[in-house]
Amino acid sequence: MIEYDGTVIYKHPKVYEPAEDTFLLAENLDIKRTDEVLEIGTGTGLITVIAARKSRRVVATDINEHAIKCALKNTITNRTYNVELREGNLFEPVAGEKFNLILFNTPYLPTDEDEKLDDELNAAFDGGLEGRETIDQFIEQVKDHLKEEGRVQIVQSSLSDNEKTISKLEGLGFKAEITASEKCFFEEIVVITGKLK
Repeated sequence: MIEYDGTVIYKHPKVYEPAEDTFLLAENLDIKRTDEVLEIGTGTGLITVIAARKSRRVVATDINEHAIKCALKNTITNRTYNVELREGNLFEPVAGEKFNLILFNTPYLPTDEDEKLDDELNAAFDGGLEGRETIDQFIEQVKDHLKEEGRVQIVQSSLSDNEKTISKLEGLGFKAEITASEKCFFEEIVVITGKLK
């Protein structure tokens, strides 16, 4: 169990544990009280719980069934009842739905075959050879799930080409920029915020 800013979070050995990237997003969330929020890759549910306290409603998804169960326990523990949890990959669980804000702490680590983990945790880290496999899939679909003047906040690393993400978002009509960053051992973790013009 960990405690973060008054929020109690139970951990699970097969679920990504909140770390520097999680806390960087938590401290830089761009949420309005009237927002309907989607979090992809909820993990333990820490960001979902914080977002639920600041917004009208949160839908949170994860490809890992253990994460969904862990996040459910944590949303109940923290009495955030305006949350709906759904299992599935990226936008599959929210087909046809639109949100004001979409959050995603992406699997951004460049990973080759011999670095892959042989369990559910792999999906939390594995960004493919260039660290962009899931990021690019996400960006291709994100606009279809945003309301007018919607926003997106993505966490990624300097190892997975921040400029490429910004330029792809701008190509889709977003105003995009790095809104927070933190230096870690061999990389810089960033929050990229995009707003539809």
